[in-house]
Amino acid sequence: MAEPGLRSIPTLIGDAVREMRDLVSGEIALFRTEMAQGVHRISLGLSLLLIAAVLAITGLFTLLLALVKGIAVLVQSDALAALIVGGVFLVLALGLGLVGRSKTSLSTLEPTRTGRQVKQDAQVLTDRMDT
Repeated sequence: MAEPGLRSIPTLIGDAVREMRDLVSGEIALFRTEMAQGVHRISLGLSLLLIAAVLAITGLFTLLLALVKGIAVLVQSDALAALIVGGVFLVLALGLGLVGRSKTSLSTLEPTRTGRQVKQDAQVLTDRMDT
């Protein structure tokens, strides 16, 4: 009769297969989560770049209108006001564009946590095999 603390070889193999399946499932879930976060950051960056482009076009039209008014009227406060508004739009567009560009880095898609977790799991498996 077998001792209560000992398990048979088929049981051990079954346990090892189950643990490996659970480990791989966990790694895949972590990879998916990390990729989804990266895609979200890139989509946010692209949205900010699109808003920046719209603001830049609006600023350019406003500056063009200010130039036309400035030439037509020479020295009027309407032209100065249009120049200030156009300048503010361009500064906003520049700021949003820079933030959007920093958010669209391809390095945000790199799954760093998954790589660390796989290395850690490999170390644990190596340690278990040595004992």
